[in-house]
Amino acid sequence: MLPDSKVPEGPVAEKWDKHKFDIKLVNPANKRKFKVIVVGTGLAGASACATLGELGYEVEAFTFHDSPRRAHSIAAQGGINAAKNYQNDGDSVWRLFYDTVKGGDYRSREANVHRLAQVSVDIIDQATAQGVPFAREYGGLLDNRSFGGAQVSRTFYARGQTGQQLLLGAYQQMMRQVHEGKVKLHTRTEMLDLVTKDGEAVGIVTRNLVTGEIESHSAHAVVLATGGYGNVFYLSTNAMACNTTAIWRSHRKGAYFANPSFTQIHPTCIPASDEFQSKLTLMSESLRNDGRIWVPRDVDETRAAGDIPEEERYYYLEEKYPAFGNLVPRDVASRNAKTVVDQGHGVGPLKNGVYLDFADAITRDGQKAIEERYGNLFEMYERITGEDPYSVPMRIYPATHYTMGGLWVDYNLMTTVPGLYATGEANFSDHGANRLGASALMQGLADGYFVLPYTIGDYLAPKLGEDPVPTSDPAFQEVEDEVRSRTAAFLAIGGTRSPEHFHRELGKIIWEHIGMARNQVGLEKAIEEIQALRAEFWSDLRVLGNGDTLNSSLEKAGRVADFFELGELMARDALDRNESCGGHFREESQTPEGEALRKDDEFSHVSAWAWNGIDTPQTKHKEELDFVDVPLTQRSYK
Repeated sequence: MLPDSKVPEGPVAEKWDKHKFDIKLVNPANKRKFKVIVVGTGLAGASACATLGELGYEVEAFTFHDSPRRAHSIAAQGGINAAKNYQNDGDSVWRLFYDTVKGGDYRSREANVHRLAQVSVDIIDQATAQGVPFAREYGGLLDNRSFGGAQVSRTFYARGQTGQQLLLGAYQQMMRQVHEGKVKLHTRTEMLDLVTKDGEAVGIVTRNLVTGEIESHSAHAVVLATGGYGNVFYLSTNAMACNTTAIWRSHRKGAYFANPSFTQIHPTCIPASDEFQSKLTLMSESLRNDGRIWVPRDVDETRAAGDIPEEERYYYLEEKYPAFGNLVPRDVASRNAKTVVDQGHGVGPLKNGVYLDFADAITRDGQKAIEERYGNLFEMYERITGEDPYSVPMRIYPATHYTMGGLWVDYNLMTTVPGLYATGEANFSDHGANRLGASALMQGLADGYFVLPYTIGDYLAPKLGEDPVPTSDPAFQEVEDEVRSRTAAFLAIGGTRSPEHFHRELGKIIWEHIGMARNQVGLEKAIEEIQALRAEFWSDLRVLGNGDTLNSSLEKAGRVADFFELGELMARDALDRNESCGGHFREESQTPEGEALRKDDEFSHVSAWAWNGIDTPQTKHKEELDFVDVPLTQRSYK
């Protein structure tokens, strides 16, 4: 059974302010008596470290990178949403709240989403004060661009490197706290398990990725800010090191996993060029502001894009969704791209893409204006493909990009394990079944700067005077033994196949059956195939070297083992949710026009799964969702 979600009573617009007043506080002098572990130093983690350190807490931060600046937050290029209404085009906190609930296809918690919209305006002020170089319009105000799922311009941006610039802002504030001695930073260190005692999170066990040393770290509370699990698909826009180990091992220690099948397919990625590619490259969604998406109407078309006359081009998004056009939400754009490619209209050498064409924008605004908006993105595209997007259209196709599922958290961002918090993409809370573009950066910074620093005090205040559990405690020794045993097991198999091989094969199963379109037969087949491949993994895995030194193959083996268990849960969650919603498209549940058809009477809930042990399916718990302020309606972007 799920614990209390701690959502406050009263009007949604007043919940957060009321909650901040009602929860327990730790006074400034007492904050230094508490120690908090933060795992992950991307936007959510770095901002949490900076804020908690500034408040006076003792913080230990962990990243498996050589520097926090390598966090995958840098890949969110296009912008960050905030309801400032600088464009005077009708935006407001309420409209951002409405768009986000609707964009998530009514599968998110209203109270969390409204809080996110509220604090969005503070994020921009915070980042600007830190020196983040947001673009500005001619009068000096910060500029905005449009993004999918909205009819207003609310996306703040720093050319095509917004995530990187925001991360640098949070990173410098975190490093200030490191310099002040408030934050202790551990680099090249991976969390391999959570330590609990009497049902509460009391620390973590890590592996030093350079020396192989297994170490325990104790604290009053643990915060996971480790990102999403999109790499379960193998081919995704995520960095190769992104994984699910921290949240998955915490799931095995009692943290419920919510909506694992809710993954986002991003519509503007460079199509794969061959079967052995190991990474896909994201082209920012901001490009859809000026690029027009089309395919040839003739499936047998062989001419170059520039030789195809206008009347023989199919601008399918503009024709099907005139109100939003090329700026429909990501799930709608992705599903339609898959449809036209499956129908034979695909472009490129492998016929596996659609065109994103800037010819009209260049004619209208001039090439210099387009260079100022997207220059680095165009350069990146040309370096990867050898094609000049100023002269020929880009080719794009959907790919896995973000995960809306994650650890279940209450309104305070605490998981079902007391003392364990999850922030940013590591939790499930704000985006429902489909995240609107430019909202990932918003959520990560909202959680780290403005939510967690308030709510964590509610858990810590009653613990005043208690020391953290010492790492000599049997609870830590037991988990260290588990970690060493697991490491030894990988090394002892002595098979013939690399972790990379099994990851690639698993990704094919998940993309084929739990990707953009799903059906009962495919999901049942996926469960069987994942179980069979997992058995082969544990009998034929080959990990060279040993555990006492730098060993990237050993790191990968542990992460792939977690992906197998997660992949099976994703299939079970998708099979259980027999409806289409957002990016989760069940072929058995669609409108006559082929759009996603929800079943609100059956599935207006969060599916939170409890671990029952290896080879035993998880138990599902429901958090019912009430839509009081954004009434349930069939989404339409026409």
